[in-house]
Amino acid sequence: MRALRDDGLVETTGLRGADGVGAVTQRDGAGGADFAGLFAAAVAVQANAHCPYSHYPVGAAVRTAAGNVYTGCNVENAAYPNGTCAEAGAIAAMVAAGEREIVEVVTVTDGDRPGTPCGGCRQRIREFAGPDARVHATTVDGAVSTTTMRDLLPDSFGPENLPDA
Repeated sequence: MRALRDDGLVETTGLRGADGVGAVTQRDGAGGADFAGLFAAAVAVQANAHCPYSHYPVGAAVRTAAGNVYTGCNVENAAYPNGTCAEAGAIAAMVAAGEREIVEVVTVTDGDRPGTPCGGCRQRIREFAGPDARVHATTVDGAVSTTTMRDLLPDSFGPENLPDA
């Protein structure tokens, strides 16, 4: 784990809508959105999480091969199985925008230890991310645990395992 300093964060701009849900940030010409910008986007959307049952707000941001950033937050439901994870929301926004390739993911949670994506979200991410995609589990206080998709979901099943249609 490493700490991310507050003064190292980059303000995220270009969010669609006042709530930031489904937001996209375009890559700039000076090197693009970096980890700090992806982290800032995940923290910003975490504030919109609807989690009255677990009290565990999660924000997620995914960066695509095109350099765009899509965000999502967890949305719980009184009928528990009907809730959605933050990663699922970010991926849905990405797909709705017509993109299909994830190169980097940041999730952010409260607490002392980063919460990694759940099993279902690992598979959701894997649908659109190759084995070398970076996945950063973070906390709002800056604790970071970074891994690759290969290590997060070893021997995974993906689209390439299916016969051509």
